[in-house]
Amino acid sequence: MKKSSTKWGCLRVRRLVALCLACFSTFLVYQIRLSFVHLLKSRVLTAPGLTNSTSNPTVKIKPYPRKFEGFVMGRIKDIAITSGLPKKPCQVPHDVPALVFCAGGYTGNFFHEFNDGFIPLFITVNTIFPNQDFVIVISQGHDWWLNKYVDLLNVFTKHPIINLDNETTTHCFPSANIGLISHGFMIINDTLIPKSKSYFHFRSLLHKAYGQNFASSSPMSSFPKSMTRPRLLIVIRSGDIGRVIVNQDEVIKEMEEVGFDVIVFQPTSSTSLRDAYALVSSSHAMVGVHGAALTHSLFLRPGSVLVQVVPIGVEWASDASFGRVGRGLNLEYLEYRIGVEESSLVEKYGSESRLLKDPHALQIKGTGWPTEIMDIYLKEQNVRLDLVRFRKYLEKAYVKAKNFMYKEG
Repeated sequence: MKKSSTKWGCLRVRRLVALCLACFSTFLVYQIRLSFVHLLKSRVLTAPGLTNSTSNPTVKIKPYPRKFEGFVMGRIKDIAITSGLPKKPCQVPHDVPALVFCAGGYTGNFFHEFNDGFIPLFITVNTIFPNQDFVIVISQGHDWWLNKYVDLLNVFTKHPIINLDNETTTHCFPSANIGLISHGFMIINDTLIPKSKSYFHFRSLLHKAYGQNFASSSPMSSFPKSMTRPRLLIVIRSGDIGRVIVNQDEVIKEMEEVGFDVIVFQPTSSTSLRDAYALVSSSHAMVGVHGAALTHSLFLRPGSVLVQVVPIGVEWASDASFGRVGRGLNLEYLEYRIGVEESSLVEKYGSESRLLKDPHALQIKGTGWPTEIMDIYLKEQNVRLDLVRFRKYLEKAYVKAKNFMYKEG
């Protein structure tokens, strides 16, 4: 391998982006150090040829795109880029670059797995590695995560995923990119990506991962299909997790009376993504209260209908999350903001409480709501939909869904 000066640098932009690029013979070394009673697993990228005259020859980066959130960033382990020759010889040479990022953080929450993971991965790949081969290297990756998303990861790269938590050998690469680029909450800004990649390209990637060669024997494909009634998927929440539709049975009855074939969808962490994709992408409309499960709206076909029920106090998050998906995929997006009397909080705090009448007055400038206030809106609040008012939204959704059904099947 030809020796030359190593070129590398780090970019830290806004609160979302922190990535480093190291060129020439990057060695990925997995080291284990014993300190006190904790077994520390340090990730080190050693770049030979980097001059030691630099005031700080070692740079550490947390390769997770939520730089603005100290709580979760405190759980992200550093990747260290250091100068000098590696302590171990190269055992596994690669002839393509490495893309290194953390699969920890909020992993386990379906929304964050896309907002903080696969959407930034899509953006980074199409910005840094357009039409280029590379190896994915993950830090803090769980086996269940790799098993769940193997089909999607295989669309990004043909190479086996390197999981640092399980790695004992030294890999070397011609270059490495450490970290992911985020454009913001559920944003894919095509003007910032070469060749203007957009939500449509991201959904095509999802279709390639989950929509091709789908087995018709899947239990998700067993629901009867009508040629005259559009298919509506209601995404439900249950238990004491908050944001539950307490009059769900009556709501489903209204949906059926309006003209929909209704399918109840309650995904879990073990729900097959191929099955979920088949069910969602074959539907004409989706309805659900704001929550992580609405991330499945990424599987909807462009032109279909998405109705998001927005609890009190969750207006910004609802629009920043799934409103942006709706606009990005050109869905027929409707937002149903509940009234005070539709919130279960009225029973505990009263209809005149500032929590209900003026939620934004309780925000702290620059930081939003304190955690205890946000928990009230997200975890304590359920909804009882006004059937008369909500039916008007269902009727609008029905017209749009039926038109889509006739056009697209």
